[in-house]
Formats: sequence, structure tokens, C-alpha cells
Amino acid sequence: MEVIMDPVEMIAKFKNGNPIPARFRYKDQVIDVQQILSTKEEKLAANRMKIYSCRSEIAGKMTRYELKFELQTCKWFLYRM
Repeated sequence: MEVIMDPVEMIAKFKNGNPIPARFRYKDQVIDVQQILSTKEEKLAANRMKIYSCRSEIAGKMTRYELKFELQTCKWFLYRM
């Protein structure tokens, strides 16, 4: 997977106070998050982030990618694809 780290517009659901990605826009394409494979949390330079490993159908094929949610600023990033 290639590291991208681009900010994305996200529609997220919340369950027990935790954000769950549902749909995001990347390069004028709307992508539905079809499956969340795993979640983990990391701390980089005192900046806590949640990492979501996901899978969706993009351009007709199943693609695996990772989304990052920055807890301090509430921003979403497409981390790797």
C-alpha cells in the first residue's frame, strides 16, 4: 500500500462515543466504507490518532485502505491505499 495522507471529507457514525467511518470523498469520488477490518490507536508526537483498516469496492474492484482520525482536531485522512 502506498502512503497518501490526504485529508478527506467524512460522514461518520458514532457508537459509544467512538467515530465509525461511513462514507468519504476523495478526488471528487464518493466512497462508501463497506467493511472495517480492524481499528487501532497510535500516539505520534503527543498526537493521538485512530487508524481504521477498511475495504470497499472502488472502480469495480475490492480495494483495501487505511483511514486516520486525528482525535485532537477531529480531522480525517486517507492514510494508505
